[in-house]
Amino acid sequence: MHDISILLVEDEKKIAETLKKGLEEQNYQVEIAGDGDTGRLLFDNQNYDLILLDINLPGMNGYELLQHIRGVNQQVPVLMLTALGSTEDKIEGFNSGADDYIVKPFDFAELVVRIRALIKRAQQAAPVGKSLRINDLVINLDSKEVSRAGKPIQLTAKEFQLLEYMIRNKNRVVSRADIALNVWDIDFDTGTNVIDVYVNFLRKKIDRDYEQKLIHTQVGMGYVLKENA
Repeated sequence: MHDISILLVEDEKKIAETLKKGLEEQNYQVEIAGDGDTGRLLFDNQNYDLILLDINLPGMNGYELLQHIRGVNQQVPVLMLTALGSTEDKIEGFNSGADDYIVKPFDFAELVVRIRALIKRAQQAAPVGKSLRINDLVINLDSKEVSRAGKPIQLTAKEFQLLEYMIRNKNRVVSRADIALNVWDIDFDTGTNVIDVYVNFLRKKIDRDYEQKLIHTQVGMGYVLKENA
């Protein structure tokens, strides 16, 4: 297996150099872009196994760069490293296509754990089958397309990951901790409501216009995608 290559898009030179040194000691290959435009240029001309992306960047900002990345490649893991830590900031990051989100300042050991989790998931992403189904809801694991009763449904990358996890665990109650570990890759901050917000996003998109509801809340336990409600 080739060495894991990481593109680090970070405009604070000291932070970038410290992260590069630490990650190289973990046997990763790291290339630094000091602004969003350089990050886009490097991404467009080289293949990376993971992107570490700040939001407040000179030129193209992190959200804009992430949207460009997702327009080209839906699979490459993207982890946002930023000082913007509100629930709204995190939701915007995930809606733009981020796989994970770490707020500065952060513990380097935690960053390494999250990087390993993202890379492992990407390497194991080959689907067992091309599509998954529950009732009239179908998700295509190759094209990342979702439809219900034949009608296309547009999901963000994080919404798709959440729906895929729930459909693979259909008829089983999954707790917020289960979702945090399997969709967000690590124990999630119990003080945030991001998971609940994303479940509600899914409800609006896959249940609101249909008489039969698929997503159900088990009070005090979690959520369940029910085949026969």
